[in-house]
Formats: sequence, structure tokens, C-alpha cells
Amino acid sequence: MAAWFPFFLLLLLLVCIFHHYSKNHKNPKKIRRPPGPPGLPLLGNLHQFDGAKPHEFLRQLSNKHGPLMSLKLGKVPVVVISSGKIAKEALKTHDLTFSVRPKLVGNQKLSYDGKDVAFSPFGEYWREMKKIKVVHLLNSKTLQSFRPILDDEVSLLIEEISDLSASNSVVNLSSMAMYLTSTLICRFAFGKKYDKEDHKKKSFDRMLRESEFHVGGYFLCDYLPSLRWIDKVLGKFDRLEKNFKELDLFYEELIEDHLDPNRADAMNDDLLDILIQIKHNQSSAFDLTWDHIKAIITDIFVGGTDTSSAAIVWAMMALMRAPTVMKRAQAEIRDFVGKSGKIGDQQVPYLDAIIKETFRLYPPAAILPRQTMESCRIHGYDIEANTMVFINEWAISRDPESWINSEDFVPERFLNSNIDIRGNDFEVIPFGSGRRGCPGSSLGLLIVKVTLFNLLYSFDWELPHGMRIEDIDSDTLPGLIMHKKNPLCLVPKRYA
Repeated sequence: MAAWFPFFLLLLLLVCIFHHYSKNHKNPKKIRRPPGPPGLPLLGNLHQFDGAKPHEFLRQLSNKHGPLMSLKLGKVPVVVISSGKIAKEALKTHDLTFSVRPKLVGNQKLSYDGKDVAFSPFGEYWREMKKIKVVHLLNSKTLQSFRPILDDEVSLLIEEISDLSASNSVVNLSSMAMYLTSTLICRFAFGKKYDKEDHKKKSFDRMLRESEFHVGGYFLCDYLPSLRWIDKVLGKFDRLEKNFKELDLFYEELIEDHLDPNRADAMNDDLLDILIQIKHNQSSAFDLTWDHIKAIITDIFVGGTDTSSAAIVWAMMALMRAPTVMKRAQAEIRDFVGKSGKIGDQQVPYLDAIIKETFRLYPPAAILPRQTMESCRIHGYDIEANTMVFINEWAISRDPESWINSEDFVPERFLNSNIDIRGNDFEVIPFGSGRRGCPGSSLGLLIVKVTLFNLLYSFDWELPHGMRIEDIDSDTLPGLIMHKKNPLCLVPKRYA
């Protein structure tokens, strides 16, 4: 072989590279991306990412690089929004562009490949599924039918706590709140009432915790597909598959039970009954399959249980840290009940303010990812299509540019205020906003309000012996829903 041949090949390779570059970069459009921290080759910023407390980690980075920030997680371009002003521009001005959820391993598996509402692709299918959920499942009629169930279960909760207060016992309010909300969902969605010691109820609660972990969990292959084998070695796929099969079997049993014409414990038109009716009557715009129904149940199962229980616990924790706020709320509630002689639907402005302030400081879903459908320009920067977007709701609602003393629990800020927490005011968006806003916010707020009303009316609350206010922590568990890491344990003293 001639000595010059390797040089010829090298020259040919350089010519090909130059030709390819010239062809693909002729008159390139200048892209102005948001600022962000530098990353490593291949990994980008993945090695820096804190999956346990992403909301806090991303806020720290945003404080340095700006409220609109770029990251690279493996091969995935990411934009982080940490201010209400920019969130409004994204979710209102460019709502359609930001109406997609990214396809991640956990949420796709548990949503039956995006057949639900929360994680389905945006389009006609999603519109029809949301219509089923809003018009048929969460309308005013079904919410009215839910109220007696809510009152009944909250009354049972108060009775149980009363029994414990008689012996001066410590109450694990975290576990009680989770039991309450999961029982409510079982009755409302499935027409089932399980005893606390029933193995099916324990299995239900375990599956719920596991599902929430997977939906909010981080698979390495979501960002670096070539490293899928690491997730396999770590057992993540096996754990996810086990959770999915357990859920699917649970749903199969529920469906089989609901199809039994001789069902003894039937509740009139629970949510699963309604879905079965829609399927049999073919009253949807497409052929509703059992997988579609299971996917919708998963949305209700995970979203309806965890968010409400988390909010109840965070509210009680915040009140224990602020005794004067607690006393004012109890005085107002007891005054209303004293005038009417019963616990009902009294409007208690200060309690409403407490609930809003709780959702401001402790939004149940601190971060919910979106994905851009097309390129757009936000806050003077270019956001390319198929970019993952982290809207840091936790950071937005603590933005000092929007709130005075933004880190403090001050319910008074919502008195005589028209600020809404359902997605219309972007200073606080615990339920998201726009097309992808949470359709179950009214149900969740009702559960939280009725439960807190009864807890504050019925008991005075103290810390366990030897514990001080300063000892109450606000550490969080990893996962989609922001739960308090350490259980909130309190001592109830019966008031009435």
C-alpha cells in the first residue's frame, strides 16, 4: 500500500466532515438559550441532579443562573422555570406549546402507555379523556354524592382520635391522614369500605406508596437510554413491573366485582360504575377499553389520595409551628359552630386563608414536568421543540418578588385578597395551570377543608412530651408528591 494512502483517507474524511457541516449549518439561525450551569460530556448536569429534593436543588441553581435556566440531563435538554411571571408567559401565552407531558418510564408504565389523563399525549384523545373525567366523574352531582361519604369518614376519624385522647396517647397524624384519604378514594371511586386491618386495605396503601414513588421516580434511562442496563441491574424495572402487575390485578378484581349483577355492597354509581356504563353504552368518542378505565383509575387512585393527605399534614405542621395562628383559627371555627349548633358548611375565611397559605408553602407536587410541542420564545430566550420543562411550583410560590416574607407561614396575606390558587394567579399554582391544570382540585380542597375544620374544632393539639416547636422538621420524601419525611405525631386534647 502506498505510503500516501492513509493521508489520502484522512483528507477525504476531513472533506466529508466539512461538506456535512456546511450543508447543515449554512446560514444557521442564531439560538439564544437561557443561561445555566456548565455540564460534562455525555452526562450534562445529570451528575449534579438531586433526585431526593429536586425543587430545592433547582431553586438554588436558579438563584445563581436566573428564573429561566437551561440544563442538560444526559441527552435531554431541560428548561427550569422558577418565577410566576415566566410561568404565566409559558402556561398562558404559550399554553398550547407547553401542553405535553414527557414520556418517562414510570409514568408510561403505570398509565398503561399514556392512556390516562395526566400523562396522555396532547390531542383529541387527551381532550376526550379529560372530558370523561371532568364531565362524568368530577361534576357537581358526583361531588355532592361524595359529601356524605366525606362527612362519615371524617366523623370516624374524630371518634378514633377521641379514644386516643382519653388515654393521653400520641397520634400519628401522617398515617391517619393517609388512611382517611385512601379510604375516601376507595369508597368514592370503587364503592369499597375496607377495615383498617383488612389485608386488601393494607395492600391498597402499600401499592399507593409504591406507585407514587415510581411515577415521580427517576430512571437513568429516561435521560441516557444507552445506560438502561444500570436501571435493570439496580432492580428498578423489576420493582416497577411488580407494582404494575399488583395494580392491574387489583383493578381486575374491582372490575369483576362491579360486573357482578348480585353485588351486595354496591354503592350507587361510584366512579368505576360510571366508567363501566360509558364503556357499555359506547358513549365516548372512541372505543373505551378496560386499559383506558384502569389508567383513569390510576389517576384518581394516586392523585386523589396522596395530594390531600400531604396537604392536611403540612397544614397541621405549620399550625403547630405557629400557635397564635392555630388559636385564632380554632376560635373562629368554634364561634361559627357555636352559633349554628352543628358542624356543616360554614364559611370560615381564616381557615380558607390557612389552606391557601399551606398550598403556597407546600404544594403537593413541587415539580411537574412538561415538554414543548414546538419552538417558542420565552422571556427573551429561545426554547426549542421537545425540551423538557420543569415548572418549579415550590420555588414560584416562595419567590420574594411576589411575596413579602416569602418563607414565613402568614395566612393573613390571603385575607381580603383575590388571589386564587387554582391556576389563575401565577404567584401560586399548586394545581398547575392551563390545559394541564389538575381537574380534581375542587375535590382535593373539599377534603382538606372539611378534615381541618373538624380537627381544629374537636381538639386542642400539643407536642409530645419533651418536644419543642423548634424540633418540628419539614424534611420531605422523594417522589412526585411532596410528603413530610418524618411522621407528624401530636397529642390531642378533646375540646367538645
